[in-house]
Amino acid sequence: MPAHATKRFILPGGSGFLGRSFAAHARRLGHESIVLTRSPKENGDVFWDGKTLGDWRQHVDGADAVVNFTGKSVNCLYTPANRREIIDSRVDSVKAIDEAVTRCERPPGAIVQTGSLAIYGDTTASCDESAPHGEGFSVEVCELWEGAFFSKTLPDTRKCCLRIGFALGPDGGALETLCNLARWFLGGTVGSGRQYISWLHVDDLNRMIMRCIEDPSLEGVFNATGPSPVTNEEFMRRLRKAVGRPWSPPVPAWLVKLGARWILRTDASLALTGRKCYPSRLRSAGFEFRYTDLEETLREIIDES
Repeated sequence: MPAHATKRFILPGGSGFLGRSFAAHARRLGHESIVLTRSPKENGDVFWDGKTLGDWRQHVDGADAVVNFTGKSVNCLYTPANRREIIDSRVDSVKAIDEAVTRCERPPGAIVQTGSLAIYGDTTASCDESAPHGEGFSVEVCELWEGAFFSKTLPDTRKCCLRIGFALGPDGGALETLCNLARWFLGGTVGSGRQYISWLHVDDLNRMIMRCIEDPSLEGVFNATGPSPVTNEEFMRRLRKAVGRPWSPPVPAWLVKLGARWILRTDASLALTGRKCYPSRLRSAGFEFRYTDLEETLREIIDES
């Protein structure tokens, strides 16, 4: 297919921050995206339940790629019911997409699966794609997720799994919440502050996804993060500077745990754990980042918002 030809991408679970951002990126390049979602809202969205074959599978046949963003948000309390839904939403969607592709007369050339750097656990050690996995529920989720994704080989369809870091961008995502907290002088160092944040700009993430779609040499697991991870202490300091709040009181771990459970209704580990990850495989493949300086990146995003 000529480089300038319009391509069609199917985005299961693509109604969130990352999915809509990639769809906009693809549109700017002249391509078409179809979002599969449980709650169709935008024109062109297609219903799917995330686990069974339905009319949505006709859109997969003849598509250039599938980019799967499906998964219940981990920003919740880890009750037994929520734990089960977090796992099932990921594993079931992977299986449904594989089944749809096997029935295609013209299968897509690639499936790009969004994953998580949480598979490395809570560690300050440098992690490339060969690093050992950690321990705990989040690690278990990632292992089951990736295990399901790679369990079935599709002869005409490459598979790439992107272990995504903290994606920064305007108009959504977790950064929006952090900016609001910082503006109210609630952007202090969290816990020890020594936990690492492996960040990247969402524009670089979109370019990574597109590279995985278009480069036939790419297959397997990739750390989808920037080349400059920082500690929580440094991240929050630079964020405060970007929003014009040079100081905020630190937030001790006990207060994070209390507030997470009883106010935010989420798991404190999301703020108190971290990992120092590097995109070794993508850099070896020649991928070049446009955003490597955190302070400049934050300032640009905030100015754009």
